[in-house]
Amino acid sequence: MTVGRLAVIGAGTMGNGIAQVCSAAGLEVVMTDVSEAAARRGMEAIAGSLDRLLARGRIGPDERAATLARVRIATGLGETAGCDVIVEAATENVETKLRIFAELDRAAQPSAILASNTSSISLTRIAAATKRPAQVIGMHFFNPVPLMPLVELVRALQTSDATCETIRALAVRVGKTPVEVKNSPGFVSNRVLLPMLNEAVYCLREGLASAADIDAVMKLGMSHPMGPLALADLIGLDTCLAILEVLHDGFGDPKYRPCPLWREKVDAGHLGRKSGRGFFEYG
Repeated sequence: MTVGRLAVIGAGTMGNGIAQVCSAAGLEVVMTDVSEAAARRGMEAIAGSLDRLLARGRIGPDERAATLARVRIATGLGETAGCDVIVEAATENVETKLRIFAELDRAAQPSAILASNTSSISLTRIAAATKRPAQVIGMHFFNPVPLMPLVELVRALQTSDATCETIRALAVRVGKTPVEVKNSPGFVSNRVLLPMLNEAVYCLREGLASAADIDAVMKLGMSHPMGPLALADLIGLDTCLAILEVLHDGFGDPKYRPCPLWREKVDAGHLGRKSGRGFFEYG
């Protein structure tokens, strides 16, 4: 399949990043959210990201204008009709994603591929919520989308080879390196990453060191570009907690048990950068 028109469901951090890279690659993009205000905030985020690339000389003024012009905002899922690929980038919640995919299955043209940007939830379960399970796949981008080169391609048990090859080619077209993984809780990236972040939070809770010093150990001793607690703030503490709960529930292994401090932070509304406070404070 040749992909010419693409929809992104969700205009938040991941959704607007996906819309930006797809538009920059020449695709016509419809970016939807539950409200016009949310969709407009997504467009403002794309404009801001393009402005930063322009200031660094990474793109020119004409490319900036063309990228913005190829993105159209909408509310609801009706605008996805006629799109070749639809990428869902909604909140990391099982019931929300199952509902969206059931609705997309009814709204999208029969040939459309339905992809999810989920970072942990079973693609096999998501695919089963549709009548086109062979056309469902995981397309897991990384934050910040315009800068991070990886896309995890996650095959559901039902995903066809044709679907996988179309999405692999799409990932390459938008400037990403696709890595195919099998469906499993957390896939590869978060199955490896989240236990490390979880241990860092346990270290903080147990008073082994301050948040800044825990991060300094990993940056200076392990050459990590960002410490684990700052990275958790960037991802979002609510998202990290949701992924850990998927891992813990999916494997039934106590090694994935979320540190109670995650829940304390989330209950307090300390979600990281997006709320201005997580393990660190942001201006």
